[in-house]
Amino acid sequence: MSLTADSIPRLWRLARLDYDPARQRPVLLYPEGAVLLNDTGKAILELVDGCRSVADIAAILGERYGTDVSADVTEYLSRLETRELIQ
Repeated sequence: MSLTADSIPRLWRLARLDYDPARQRPVLLYPEGAVLLNDTGKAILELVDGCRSVADIAAILGERYGTDVSADVTEYLSRLETRELIQ
């Protein structure tokens, strides 16, 4: 499946956002692994709730950062989808 602006992503049911105190960074945890997140990755994933579309997420972040982030949001979520962390 390929993400489009109309796709409504959600985290894989066994993945969750957390904070790693040892690294002092947000992380996406899943069985037998973790993805270290920067602030932008965390901001994107906090909006992935199974209700908002990719376009909605990009619009919210675009307002927050004052720039068009549509391509960046789609690319980031597509990479996570490839790893089966986004469905």
